[in-house]
Amino acid sequence: MDDKIYNQIFLKPRFQLEYEMNSQVLLEEIKKHLNDDSKYKMKVVDNHVVIDVPEKESHLWSPQLHIEIEEISESLSLIKGLFGPKPQVWTLFIISHFIVITIFLTFVGIAYSNWALHKSMFFPVVMLIVMPIVWVLLYLVGRLGKTKGKEQMDELKEYAKQLLRVIKNS
Repeated sequence: MDDKIYNQIFLKPRFQLEYEMNSQVLLEEIKKHLNDDSKYKMKVVDNHVVIDVPEKESHLWSPQLHIEIEEISESLSLIKGLFGPKPQVWTLFIISHFIVITIFLTFVGIAYSNWALHKSMFFPVVMLIVMPIVWVLLYLVGRLGKTKGKEQMDELKEYAKQLLRVIKNS
């Protein structure tokens, strides 16, 4: 897992690595560790593994690690990891962006109508300036959340590395 993933512009950093083990065997080994005394919560559904931070340490910006395991060959698997906010937080951000875009496009129509009817365009133009600013602020809030959750992201990454080492050595 490359440390450079944190320097990317993405709000949801990703990684990929090849693992020398059959994907089904790897999933079975991960399932064996579900009930370990680890402080992290893991869920396995099909070929997906979700690792969450403990509830007592969780906050709005706490990340989770979503791992997808794909079979490359009989003895090789591809592990795709995605760090991101909890689905509820991500959904809130997507809905917020949708609302900002909808408001912006609505005021584009209003501004055009007012221009065509030779009416005042002051308020629609103000909104056409404000909405991109709101969009940038939403992006910056997302970056702030990623920064606030970076330490937990590092902990999740180390836990995943440790889990894969334990599985490889068993």
